[in-house]
Amino acid sequence: MTPPDEHDAAEGPPPVGGKDEPSPTEPSPTEPAPTEPLATAGTARPRLRRRRREEDAPQSVEETLAAADKWFDGHGLPYFVPERRAQVREGLSPRRTLPRLGVAVGVSAALGVLLAVLTDQVSAAPALVVASVVAGGLWYALTTLQAGPVVRWAGTRTLGNVRHLLPQLTRALPLLLVFVTFLFINAEVWQLSASLAGGALWLTLVLFVALAIGFLVVRLPEEVDRLDDAVDEDFLRRACEGTPLAGACRDLLARRREGSEGTAADPVARAQVSGYERTNLVLFLVILQAGQLLLLSALVTVFFLLFGVITMDPTVQETWTASDVTALPLLSNLSVALVKVSLFLGSFSFLYLAVSTVTDESYRSQLLGLVVRELERAVGLRAVYLALRGRGDEPPPTTD
Repeated sequence: MTPPDEHDAAEGPPPVGGKDEPSPTEPSPTEPAPTEPLATAGTARPRLRRRRREEDAPQSVEETLAAADKWFDGHGLPYFVPERRAQVREGLSPRRTLPRLGVAVGVSAALGVLLAVLTDQVSAAPALVVASVVAGGLWYALTTLQAGPVVRWAGTRTLGNVRHLLPQLTRALPLLLVFVTFLFINAEVWQLSASLAGGALWLTLVLFVALAIGFLVVRLPEEVDRLDDAVDEDFLRRACEGTPLAGACRDLLARRREGSEGTAADPVARAQVSGYERTNLVLFLVILQAGQLLLLSALVTVFFLLFGVITMDPTVQETWTASDVTALPLLSNLSVALVKVSLFLGSFSFLYLAVSTVTDESYRSQLLGLVVRELERAVGLRAVYLALRGRGDEPPPTTD
């Protein structure tokens, strides 16, 4: 049996008035119990704090660099990774490129001559050679030269920004359509386009696209130079936020203010982008810009196909082309000549838009404004990445 004093202590004092009063730890029958959502609503914040603690957890330099390499690969920046640069440098060596180029040109030339003899079209030979070399070069770039991640990331950004991109691109449509529509209703343009054989039309399209890409390659590196000239501590913090190098950036900037690190570990001093990394950024911009212009020129081509189907009677097409037209059975206005004219004007629009992009400052800034954040992150992360590698390469300080 329990002693009376212990029993009283366990039972507590008797209730007043002979009724059981609710315990302070138990909810009163007349008061609603606390609801569960109040407890679960606050779980997001502890989870966020826990995630931030995991991100800010101290890592070795090797782990941080490995995470940064993975981030670069996933964001279309393979040339920022030293191992990838070594592979690209090896792939561009003459002992690897010249034999492949010679085989591609020789095989395509032989096939082109054979095709020209069989089809009785002289333009078939150079068209096949150009097509084979372009296709082989693209394949070599996507595989050996590690351009695949750049193309995928640029394509993803282009498609992801379509709803923001179209209002910017359509600023160039009114003047372009007015100008090109006058060419579309011109008999000489129809005669020229319809008289082109398949190989000659292909070479014309390639020429327009090559000129446009050349304009972009010449002018777009200026955008990279503008960004790396503006790098400071605030730029680096903003660029590294939410990336694997966020903690390393804070640490390097703190050491920079203390003056405890040399120039090799100063991220601001590493901001100048050059070499393969600069090529990576320029390639990203060129692919992104070319994708935007290709989208708009494709819209122009489709517009002229629809416009021609509605307005261009077969009799008018025969008069303007001075030859018989071949059309679909159910769509007599949709002829081969109409397709050739639309492709010709669409590729010409691609060239026109490329020239407008590199010459019109406001137009270029608005188009590139959609990817400035990506470029800032790339430039900032590269500076911190190189500073972290430079710091890791330095010998540890000796103690007396």
